[in-house]
Amino acid sequence: FHDYSYLHESFHYRCEDLDHPPLLCHICLLNNNSNKIKTTFTAWCNSHLRKAGTQIENIEEDLRNGLKLMLLLEVISGERLPRPDRGKMRFHKIANVNKALDYITSKGVKLVSIGAEEIVDGNVKMTLGMIWTIILRFAIQDISVEETSAKEGLLLWCQRKTAPYRNVNVQNFHCSWKDGLAFCALIHRHRPDLIDYAKLNKVSDQQRLNLCFSSCTCDCICLCAPDIINTPKPDERAIMTYVSCFYHAFAGAEQAETAANRICKVLGLLEWIRRTTPWLEKRTPENTVEAMRRKLEDFRDYRRIHKPPKVQEKCQLEISFNTLQTKLHISHRPAFMPSEGKMVSDIAAAWQGLDQAEKGYEEWLLTDIRRLERVEHLAEKFQQKAATHESWAQGKDQLLTLKDYESASLTELRALLRKHEAFESDLAAHQDRVEQIAAIAQELNELDYHAAAVINERCQSICDHWDQLGTLTQKRREALERTEKLLETIDQLFLEFAKRSAPFNNWMEGAMEDLQDMFMVHSVDEVQSLISAHDQFKATLAEADSERQAILSIYNEVQKIAQSYGISSKLTNIYCDITPAIINQKWEKVKKLVPQRDGTLHEELSRQHANERLRRQFAAQANAIGPWIQTRMEEIARCSADLAGTLEDQMNHLKQYEHNIINYKPNIDRLEGDHQLIQESLIFDNKHTNYTMEHMRVGWESLLTTVARTINEMETQILTRDAKGISQQQLNDFRSSFTHFDRKGGMETDDFRACLISMGYDLVKNSSKGEAEFARIMSLVDPDGAGVVTFQSFVDFMTRETGDTETSEQVIASFRILAADKPYILVDELRRELPPEQAEYCISRMPPYQGPDGVPGALDYTAFSTVLYGETLYCIVLLYQTKKKHTHTKYQILNKATNNNHILYFLPCLVCVYDYD
Repeated sequence: FHDYSYLHESFHYRCEDLDHPPLLCHICLLNNNSNKIKTTFTAWCNSHLRKAGTQIENIEEDLRNGLKLMLLLEVISGERLPRPDRGKMRFHKIANVNKALDYITSKGVKLVSIGAEEIVDGNVKMTLGMIWTIILRFAIQDISVEETSAKEGLLLWCQRKTAPYRNVNVQNFHCSWKDGLAFCALIHRHRPDLIDYAKLNKVSDQQRLNLCFSSCTCDCICLCAPDIINTPKPDERAIMTYVSCFYHAFAGAEQAETAANRICKVLGLLEWIRRTTPWLEKRTPENTVEAMRRKLEDFRDYRRIHKPPKVQEKCQLEISFNTLQTKLHISHRPAFMPSEGKMVSDIAAAWQGLDQAEKGYEEWLLTDIRRLERVEHLAEKFQQKAATHESWAQGKDQLLTLKDYESASLTELRALLRKHEAFESDLAAHQDRVEQIAAIAQELNELDYHAAAVINERCQSICDHWDQLGTLTQKRREALERTEKLLETIDQLFLEFAKRSAPFNNWMEGAMEDLQDMFMVHSVDEVQSLISAHDQFKATLAEADSERQAILSIYNEVQKIAQSYGISSKLTNIYCDITPAIINQKWEKVKKLVPQRDGTLHEELSRQHANERLRRQFAAQANAIGPWIQTRMEEIARCSADLAGTLEDQMNHLKQYEHNIINYKPNIDRLEGDHQLIQESLIFDNKHTNYTMEHMRVGWESLLTTVARTINEMETQILTRDAKGISQQQLNDFRSSFTHFDRKGGMETDDFRACLISMGYDLVKNSSKGEAEFARIMSLVDPDGAGVVTFQSFVDFMTRETGDTETSEQVIASFRILAADKPYILVDELRRELPPEQAEYCISRMPPYQGPDGVPGALDYTAFSTVLYGETLYCIVLLYQTKKKHTHTKYQILNKATNNNHILYFLPCLVCVYDYD
């Protein structure tokens, strides 16, 4: 229900500064062209009052007495109001208006600030507000469309009815109606015979509105087309009022049509009963559960959807018939008698038959559905088990009829046998499935399965195939066991063949290797040994051939068994890869290689005899030439080391040796010729001699080089002696020292350093002073940096080094001067004339004078000088005097002294040098 403020919500956008609802209504009516609203409301009131045979001309005057107001409410509500007062006095009019207002209030409408006095006084604003309230309550509020009512419901109804029409978009009750298309669409939707909607797009808006208002034959008010077109925003109350008339006019027509349809349905009830009963009495079973369930769903839809309305129609028909009969009876009119066959009793009888048919129909449906569910379950189960079995059994008969065992080895056959045993176990396990398939087929026959014939045929096929598999399984087992025994025999023969053929094959391979061996012999004895071994091998060939025949007979036995029992002849020996063809091939090769080996050995024997003759011939010459060269080398060495004779005598001896050596050259040439023959014969050893041609060549070249070098050295020594004025004794000393350290015809750097150190030079390695001194000396003796010091360079160096050295005679003469020509010298004289250190040295080392003219304390300076400058102690005295060269060791000095047999004179000097170090 709407209160007074709700009735004016549509005007709130114009009066949003006003808060009092009653004032709001009046001001809105004044501000919105009250004359146009008055016209519209007057037309609305007349549209209803004409039903009571009256109308009004001036709404504010004709409603003042309240009579037509009460009549208007009775017409639009269909109810009777209290009897009006017929007086013409003011209070009578107020009483009538109050009755009308009380009735409006009783319908839930709150009238605020609207009193009977304002209506009686002809207040236009209050009168129009009251009429608008009546329109809202009785013309608009009861409109209900999809859970919306009043204004929203009316708007939704307009939108739904005009939705299919182009260019019509109803969003409100003012601007959406200005072009007239919405009005025309509503009329065309309910009365398409009144308006040709397709032609409306060619006319103006005013023409459309005029056409709409003139074409509508329903009891509606008429609006003024110019008022709608010429207004920016048409009046919403006028549009709503006009549209509400459309709604009630067209909605009433729809209700009439619905009532007519209901009557037709009631009249068609009997026909529905007569049509439904045979459907319920038909009990033909379907073949599938789905089909039966659809029947059950149809039956339940019938019980839930189709039958209840028919029950309602039947009850309504009975009620209407009884009500009609009662009213006719009360009105003393004759009872209504329907035509034959359409009486209520006929409908009741038909309905009773429908109930009887309905009673057992559902139970039959449920029972048959359970049966079909069981049947379909069994059929599905049968199909699954049959498909599983057929899938398993597919190809099994082909596998069982295979003869793969005929070409299998023993290992493969045993695998086939184990595989067959596994198949037999699998076959036994499938026995239960086959029995289940047969049982399911039997139950399907008992349940009257519609495809039982197909099931029986498939079941029989499975059983027949099962029996066939059993027979084939037994036959295959027998064949496998029989073949296994044969292959075990063959396997034993193969094993024996392998045991005997493998050693024989190895023997043949070894024999071929030996017969083809590229032997390397160097003597007749070695060839004779090979020939003897080859003869022994030939003696074993007969026995070997017997073994070969025995081995081949084993293989032939295998072939006979295979051919006799239909086993594949392409059997493979798993114990070895040797075949008879390989054995025969290698045997033929051995027989072919034997004579080839004979010829090769005898050819080698002849070659070794020839080599032996060459060896002996070469050895005879080499054994003579080798000692001769060695003897000449020793003679030349002795001649060059001999210091007894003069250099000229040594030169003559050496030239005589050189002449003899040159005359011996033809012997060397003959030896070279024999060696050439040996090389051509590829002889690498000779047990008859230890000499080789390389030894001979080296020795001969060394002999020639040695004699030439020695002669050259002799000539050089002679020239040096003569040029330098060196005595023969000094030259011999130089040669002795050089020879001691010479290793290769000249002293190398380290040998020369050792020689100098032995003579007292301070040339110790890793000493800057010693290294500098040695570098200076090497620049003198080896200016070219060859790293070798020749004897001539050594002699030149020693000559320079000893050129200023005093001799023993000069020293004796010096001592004689100090001693005043006496043969002896005294201690006091030494201490007076010499430095203290040298004086004490001489005193301690000079022997006493033994001459007859000596005096006590006299010292023998002659003996002292002789010993000091003797051959053996020359270097020691020189060391002490210079005090520069003292790095030599006492062991070298001792060695030189003892070699020259001056040990008695050396011992004091040795003690002195030792103390000095």
